[in-house]
Amino acid sequence: MNTPQPQSDGQLGELDVEILLRFGLPNPGRHRSTLFGDGAVAAAITVDRLGVLPRALVFLGEVVRTGGTRFAAGLPEPLPGPAASVARGWLTAAAMVVQNPTGDQLVARWLDAVAAVLALRVTHREANA
Repeated sequence: MNTPQPQSDGQLGELDVEILLRFGLPNPGRHRSTLFGDGAVAAAITVDRLGVLPRALVFLGEVVRTGGTRFAAGLPEPLPGPAASVARGWLTAAAMVVQNPTGDQLVARWLDAVAAVLALRVTHREANA
């Protein structure tokens, strides 16, 4: 097993989260691990740069849990402001491969993971300000 190499915020922020969703959601194992690891960090970096608060991702996760991924992808503003198009892209990519409520739950869990990483970033930044 290879040891992962450290990556900067810039490197992680350049990852294609939509591709990670399309391959990670339907494929347990390495692809899903990457989605929930590097993919969640990349997504958190992206929305952090756009000023999204963790609670917005938690709320979006609840929308996915109750209405489904396809429903959430059709929302005009799944996240506030400029992050709306980013979130719509993620949800549209996920909707391509999610086939049932179990898949919707997985998407919601991933959004919760992104929110957790984002919360850590915000807390760390505020503690060092």
